[in-house]
Amino acid sequence: MDVMESAFTPARRAIGPTGLRVFPFGIDGSVFGWAAGFDQTIEVLDEFAAAGGNLISTADHYAGGRSEIMIGRWLASQERSDYVVATKVGRHPDASGLGRATIRAAVEASLDRLQTDRIDILSFDGDHPETPLEESLTAVSELIAEGRVGHFALSEFRSRRAVEVMQTAARRSLPSPVALVAEYSLMERDDYEGDLAAVAEGYELGVIVRLPLASGFLRGDFRSKDDLPASPMFAGALRYVNRHGHRVLHALEGISHEVGENIGRVAMAWVLSKPQIAAVAVRAKDSAQLLDLIAAARLPLLDEAQIARLDKVSR
Repeated sequence: MDVMESAFTPARRAIGPTGLRVFPFGIDGSVFGWAAGFDQTIEVLDEFAAAGGNLISTADHYAGGRSEIMIGRWLASQERSDYVVATKVGRHPDASGLGRATIRAAVEASLDRLQTDRIDILSFDGDHPETPLEESLTAVSELIAEGRVGHFALSEFRSRRAVEVMQTAARRSLPSPVALVAEYSLMERDDYEGDLAAVAEGYELGVIVRLPLASGFLRGDFRSKDDLPASPMFAGALRYVNRHGHRVLHALEGISHEVGENIGRVAMAWVLSKPQIAAVAVRAKDSAQLLDLIAAARLPLLDEAQIARLDKVSR
């Protein structure tokens, strides 16, 4: 895994064995079409591109497909090869599940909304145990062979099930996942660190982290239950407003003074210090919020003592 080259030039990181290299901060498209309108979306993506960003992560069900539509309108005016476009299938109401026909229909619809001829990384959006893994993997194999999909990943999978996917793919000589999309932050460590991190390391998978700021809590936006979120999509932050959450914020504030950066940037630097992490996908509803967050890409990685302090206080 590459580390930051300097405080000014963030190195691009490899996503597992794909050969794809990404800016350590990607865009989380879940805000587009919901907390951010069309003009704001275009503004955010323009600023993201200008800052050197190249990973755009969304899902076919975000805002009922509007996220992909907005991204597609912007992407149509760009040099497509400059970007790594990742989306997820399995939860859109018109293409729910991971059956062969459903995956194909979902990908065709996503390609149309995104105005592109390929999806660089396609994720299974959650486990669907009612569908045989071989059927789902065969569908992906066909789409990769056709050039419609470059690679595939697993999003929100438990470690045991992720291993089962890897083993099934190897046994049937079908494409294996190259990456995981997982929630991970100072406030949400158990699921990822329980076993999933070991799976990522053991199989040399890249990891794209979602919600690295715990829905805004680690940016310091919510200090009491009276701090109501501007959008329902950030309401999850309120569950961290407790003694444990305040201890984490206090530790972040101490380190932020040491490094001269705000606490949100420090929280994301902690995530990026962990093995196998290729990028964090950040939510930004406008350009001002994006520029504040993306500046963390130029923050040198925290030292071992600072990481250890955050490790301890967030357990």
